[in-house]
Amino acid sequence: MFFHTHDGTRLAYEDYGQGRPIMFVASSMLCSDMWEYQIPYFVERGYRCIALDRRGHGRSDRPSSGYDLDTGADDLAVLIEQLDLHEVTLVGHSMGGAEVARYLARHSDARIAHAVLVSAMLPFLRQTDDNLEGVPGALLDASLAALDADRPKWLARQAQAFFATHLGNDVSPAQIDFTLRQCLDTSPWATRQCQRNVVDFDHRATLPEIGVPTLVVHGAADFSAPVDVTGRRTAKLIPGAVYHEYPTAGHGLYVSHRDQFNDDLLAFITAR
Repeated sequence: MFFHTHDGTRLAYEDYGQGRPIMFVASSMLCSDMWEYQIPYFVERGYRCIALDRRGHGRSDRPSSGYDLDTGADDLAVLIEQLDLHEVTLVGHSMGGAEVARYLARHSDARIAHAVLVSAMLPFLRQTDDNLEGVPGALLDASLAALDADRPKWLARQAQAFFATHLGNDVSPAQIDFTLRQCLDTSPWATRQCQRNVVDFDHRATLPEIGVPTLVVHGAADFSAPVDVTGRRTAKLIPGAVYHEYPTAGHGLYVSHRDQFNDDLLAFITAR
């Protein structure tokens, strides 16, 4: 299924089940297919599950612009309004978590029941004079340069670290290869633009204004979004946030720790 955004871009989405809606917002370089271990779980428990392909990703159009977080949040708002969703649980992974945060900053939370930030690229990754907890700029810039120089190599080098398989997480080589292929199928232009936009956006002023119940889930072994830079700080900034940290999880905990994550998410949305 498809819808059109304010600038005419056609975006794809999937919609399964009936009941209270859960909107899944994928990571940069991944599409709605990443949620294959969450959507059936929640549909079987009486929820309606909607998953969006960000522009440049999956089956959506590949325009030259709109890969900033504000546009991503606005695209999400269009879909929520067109489907006339209410009491929505927003679940965002990585860049998707940052887009969820921007949605709440830019749009009314009247339609939103819960926010769930999974391995989210929040609150501000780049180290600056007033953000000493961030990642040194030289490291971020070197990573972006390596991405520009050889995108397949950059992705392949991080594939196993993404799931922290070195800690004994049971993720098959086939699953790792499947995830890598999803990333490679994403528009190279979109990949570069998304990576640059997400590391340089400062959410610190707006996270304390989030007024809906929020769950923050992060892996202690997250290589892509180090937990001391992201998850722990995010949970402290959001009033009343519930925080779950998985000691052996990497960035891809939605696969490696899917049973624990699904159960924690269900417990959160049924308790509040």
